[in-house]
Amino acid sequence: MSSIQERRADFQRYKDDVKKRGKPFFPYAMFHDTVMSLVVVCVITGLAVIWKYGLFGDHVLGTVLGEPADPGTRTFVPRPDWYFYFLFYLLRIFKWPESVILATVGIPTILLILLLVLPFIDTRRERRLSRRPVAIVAAALTIVSMGALTYKGATAQEAIASEVKAAIPGWAQKQGFADNEEALAGANLFAESGCTNCHTYLGTGSSNLGAPDLSDEGAKNKGIQFQIDHLKCPSCVNPGSPMPAFAALGEERLRQLATFLEASKGG
Repeated sequence: MSSIQERRADFQRYKDDVKKRGKPFFPYAMFHDTVMSLVVVCVITGLAVIWKYGLFGDHVLGTVLGEPADPGTRTFVPRPDWYFYFLFYLLRIFKWPESVILATVGIPTILLILLLVLPFIDTRRERRLSRRPVAIVAAALTIVSMGALTYKGATAQEAIASEVKAAIPGWAQKQGFADNEEALAGANLFAESGCTNCHTYLGTGSSNLGAPDLSDEGAKNKGIQFQIDHLKCPSCVNPGSPMPAFAALGEERLRQLATFLEASKGG
């Protein structure tokens, strides 16, 4: 008997069994699933309303808003939600920019596609674990890998700023500001403030939202005051700029950062 004939026979047995002993999946089971989904959505909506309008007390489900975000902070370390810890650690393994595409798109997408097509590839009726060694080993390796990566991501120490700061002596040597204490202080601010999350500098960092490379910013001769004004309010100087304002750093730190940028002549 061919596989198609076998499937047809199985389906006919299922239909006969439904007529004798039960109800078909459609519409009965689908109706139950729809009702349960509606209940879940209503519960979530109700909790959101209670949280938003402070029903039954202001702090039953937490406050609506906390303190305003400070873009000039040098102590806040962003962390992903726990279910992204595995991806968070993959980004530490595959460094920017050469192989980061593997961690962010390649590996998760490939695994998801394999998971989706598996039911269409493996159509055997055998369900005994002892006769499915490949599937069991693959499932076990996936679970172990996800668990290990999640644990590593949860316990990983934040080293991004320190990695960038380790490059500062090389920057100072190449750019020629090794004896400029204010420029060195600005370089440390540049690393601690997370500027390399959007900008690149002598091969360090990542370019996001069209942020330019700042290795030769000083060669443009914009001047210290321009840099300070731009750091205080980027959108005031360049309308439409997505860069956050760093006015909270204060005049002294802004001047240090501006001095660093003006000392960056491109090596």
